Parts: sequence; C-alpha cells; structure tokens
Amino acid sequence: MDQSARTDQSARTVQSDRTAPGAASTPVPTDTDTDTDVIVVGAGPTGLLLAGDLAAAGHRVVLAERRPHQISNLTRAFAVHARTLELLDARGLADDLIKTGHATRSLRVFGRGQMDLAGLPTRFPFLLATPQYEVERLLERRAVEAGVDFRYEHELVGIEQDSPAVPGAVRATLRTDEGATVVCSARYLVGADGHRSGVREALGIPFPGEAVLKSIVLADVKLARPPRDVPLLRIAPGAACFVFIAPFGDGYYRVIGWDRDRVAPQGTPVGFDEIRGLLTRTTGDDLGAHEPRWLSRFHSDERQAPRYREGRCFLAGDAAHVHSPAGGQGMNTGLQDAANLSWKLSRVLRGASPDALLDTYQAERHPVGARVLRTSGALVRLAMAHRPAMRAVRALAGSALDLLAPVRRRAAGQISGIGISYGPDARRVPDIALDGGGRLYETLRGGRFVHISPVGSGSVPAVSDAVRVHWRAGSPRTDSLLVRPDGYLAGRGLPV
Repeated sequence: MDQSARTDQSARTVQSDRTAPGAASTPVPTDTDTDTDVIVVGAGPTGLLLAGDLAAAGHRVVLAERRPHQISNLTRAFAVHARTLELLDARGLADDLIKTGHATRSLRVFGRGQMDLAGLPTRFPFLLATPQYEVERLLERRAVEAGVDFRYEHELVGIEQDSPAVPGAVRATLRTDEGATVVCSARYLVGADGHRSGVREALGIPFPGEAVLKSIVLADVKLARPPRDVPLLRIAPGAACFVFIAPFGDGYYRVIGWDRDRVAPQGTPVGFDEIRGLLTRTTGDDLGAHEPRWLSRFHSDERQAPRYREGRCFLAGDAAHVHSPAGGQGMNTGLQDAANLSWKLSRVLRGASPDALLDTYQAERHPVGARVLRTSGALVRLAMAHRPAMRAVRALAGSALDLLAPVRRRAAGQISGIGISYGPDARRVPDIALDGGGRLYETLRGGRFVHISPVGSGSVPAVSDAVRVHWRAGSPRTDSLLVRPDGYLAGRGLPV
C-alpha cells in the first residue's frame, strides 16, 4: 500500500519512526515550543537560498540541519548555469560567485556536437564551473546576515500539522545529536533535505523511480596535460565507458566517469588507478592526473515526488527530484525551486496574497523537474549507448547540434534555464536597462514586484507595493510590464 494512502488527511498528522544514531530509549528533555514563520529543513544550497530570501523579507525562519556546521570542500555539484546566475544576481551574489570559478561559453557533446552558450540573451552567456561549497558559502553568509536561526545537529523526526493541538500551523519535532527533543511551530515548513528526505518520508510522499547508472566514479584532481577544450565529454569506442572533465579554475578538474565493465557496489573505495584508467580509455592519455583531493563512488537515480505540497509542507531541490548528473542541472533546479517558492510564501505570510498562490509552486515547478529528468536521462542514456541503433541516434543528435542553429539554441536554452517559462503569460524577463542607469535584476534585489513603464506614464501597477521604474530614456517601448520577484512576467499592457 502506498505510504501516502496511509496519511491521516483529516488531521494531516504523520510521525517518522526514524531514530537518531545513539539516541536514548528513555524520555529525553523537550524544549519549549519555538514559534516562527517558516521552518526550513536542510542547509544545502536550496535551503540556504530559501531561508535567506524569507529572512531578508522580514520573516522569522528556523533552518534545521542534521549535520554539524561544516561547509565541506567535497561536493558533487560543480556547474552554475546562466538562469541560476541571474537569480543570484537578483540577490547581489552573482559577481562574487563568478570570481570563484571558470566560465565556459560552449559545451562539446557527442563528438562534433557543440552547444553554444555565448549567444544566450543574458548577462551571463556561459556555464560557470565552481564547486558547490562556493555557492553555499555565499548563501550562508547572506542567510546569517538576514537573521536566519540556524539549528545544526538537529534531525527532523516528526511532523504534525493542522491538528487540534496545532490549528493553522505545522509543528516539527527535532532531535539533537545529544538526544534532546526540540519542538518548533510555524505557519509553513519546507523540506530541502536531499535525496533521503526526512520531510518527504514523514509526509508519506512516495519517491518513485530507478537507478539509471550504478557505480559512477567522481574525482577532483590536477592534470599535467589538461584537454584543450573543456568541459569535455568523451566516450570510449563501443561506449564501454565515458568520462566528463570540467575545470574549477583553481588548478583542479572535476572528473566524472563510468565503466560498463566495472560496476562496484556503492561504498566501494575508488582507487586512483581506476580514474587514470578511465581517462586513458576515453582520451588515450591519463592526462597526468595527480594530487586527488576527493575520490567517490555513487549511484545515479531518476526519481520525482508526485506532489511538492502536502498541506503546510513543501518539498524543494533533491527532496522533490533527483536525476543523472548529465547537464549539471541538479543544484540549479533546486535553487530555481527555492526562488519560485520563497516570494510566494512571503506574500502569503504578509497577507498580500491568498494561500492558493502556493499551489502555483507545484503547477510551475513540477513540470520543470519532470523535463530535467527527461533531458538529463536522455543525455546519459545516449552517452552509455552501445547498441548500433542507439549509437546512430547519438551520432544524429551530435550532427543536429553541429549543423542546425535552432537545435543549438533550444538545447542551450533548456540546459542553461534561460529557455524555461511557466507558460506564455509567465515568461522569463531579461535584464532590462532602466532609466537612470539601473538594471531590472538590480531592482529585483528588494524581493518585490517591479512595474516598468514609459517615462511620464500614469499607468498604475496591479500590485500596490511594486517598485515603479521606467524604460531607459530614448527607449521605443510604450508598454508596461509587471515583473514577479523571481524575474518572470506577471502582466503587460497600459495600464497593467
């Protein structure tokens, strides 16, 4: 029987049977209820951005994380795409992040196939290769400055919502590493706690899917003879193995590889000879790989929760969807989830919009997650294809990217996130130059709607607290735009 079918929908009350390692079996002290506006579970990039947004908007936020406070320099995610950089620009963080990594303006896939990013209509026409920990450092700093209440070494063990004990609220039971129990009450809760989400488990939301590739190896190494064109995807003859190489800009390179003939159980140590062998089989040279700072092995799953909302609780990032690393879209999709949800939660908390606005999070972001699963899955299946028919499809895909400009533009738009929209009436708005020398995404740093109209226009925005700005002097534009806090179109016309 599906777990979700066993959830008590009348009280929306669930309790996890998870027990923290070493937790006492006898009753432990319980802290007094902590009242707040939003509880965010998980201090990865998704949770940090969401918590920082809400706190910056003036809301009380508790951020619970079961791990100790430590931003590790060992991380799977390494790519920040153009749309994510735009969203970070709207928070004043993009320029600082760019200093930490390596920008590349094209991606070569499947032999001749070249995905051109330089032509993207954005201030950031490139992929930024930088470790996830650099993203986390910036987002954590912002969240701390905004006043987020961090609770490290606090594991979620139970959720209760809209019950007689907590009407109109959600209550989270957290357990510390010392075995003490902490209870927090809030209007809403967001699970951004990763693939093995305790929030998702406690809510009884299923996570259907499968492992696409087993025993993917990952390493951060220095290369004495790095390839000229990076990032690089290279597939061995017969598709027995493949390797992806990307520079971080600090002298290290991320190497991700898979060998059809060497599928080891997860947890099996990765020997450095295994990395050198993969490089040699795919590129013809071990590239002088040396000084590994990280070696890891993992399984690549494709999974998606059927719903991102359960009452007052939401899922975001890897708690809602996981997929293959192809295209480097995992962290980016999670950050874009957070940017979509945060402004909606803020407006509902302030009473500026009804609770029904929060249902649009599922309507807008679930299809995006499903599309990322399809595209990343297609990329990795083509990369590992060994049957003649699928290899022919791979060659055809590479030729299409090489020869057909519309195919290249569409592919670049989807991978980078620039091409994502929520329908014809909710398209991404580019970084428009404004009167007085400002830019749209600078104006969005206030976390409010922005109403753009011609100089001297008397048009009145439909959202009363929108920031009013004008087209740059001399612009031929005579219309007005209302832009959402996440940079998507909310309305157009005169008046809006």
